[in-house]
Amino acid sequence: MKKNTLVDKVYKLTRDSAPLSFLLPSAGSKRQPLLYFDETKGINRVLRYSPNQRSCFEDEQDGQVVREPIDFVDGFLRVPKTNPVLQEFLYYHPLNGKKFVEVNEEKDAASEIEQLNMEADALIEARKLSVDQVETISRVLLGRNTEQMSTAELRRDILIFVKRDPQTFLKMINDPMLKLQSNVQLFFDKGMLAFRNKRKEVWFNTSSNKKKMLTVPFGEDPMYIVSSYLQSDDGLESLKMLESLLEE
Repeated sequence: MKKNTLVDKVYKLTRDSAPLSFLLPSAGSKRQPLLYFDETKGINRVLRYSPNQRSCFEDEQDGQVVREPIDFVDGFLRVPKTNPVLQEFLYYHPLNGKKFVEVNEEKDAASEIEQLNMEADALIEARKLSVDQVETISRVLLGRNTEQMSTAELRRDILIFVKRDPQTFLKMINDPMLKLQSNVQLFFDKGMLAFRNKRKEVWFNTSSNKKKMLTVPFGEDPMYIVSSYLQSDDGLESLKMLESLLEE
């Protein structure tokens, strides 16, 4: 831990683990010790908080250990600059960044500004979408059947998505595979391609072709796998055939 000018600090429980009150253990146990791996020494060091000690490491403490609870009240813990040992203990604690974090108002504000700017940029791009782009984005990003919804409904759903996840939207509209993935969704919507075996297999389903196209690898996105296949050397002829059927 860097030796900075002593200041009061505030810590908060993370969003996923924020009860009204939380008691952080000030020490480990024989069965489950509280450890920090010191890379400079290449060893695990035992952490233990005691307000009457000068260090949070057990190997630097004397025998006069005083126990004191570390209690997050309403999800927050305020540690004054007069208690640098507790600040040090929290800095090295393995739950730092997982169960709790230090409040950094300047950093939080910068992060919030970045998120708001990204949302503003995404909303601007969303408003500029043409009708064709709205349908394409809706098919790929939202999985919508665009033939059953009005353009206004599709635009509304895109704007809602943008406010929730602007980063994914901005990444999607710059993806060169977007148009192809939109067509792939159309191939399925119009029944020219079909899933079988619990979406593990993709089959052609045209009047002249009922053969299996491919098996979807475990954990992969089927639409991405089909798109990748259709733009490969093996799939180009199939893509031309399917696209010609769309135009009929």
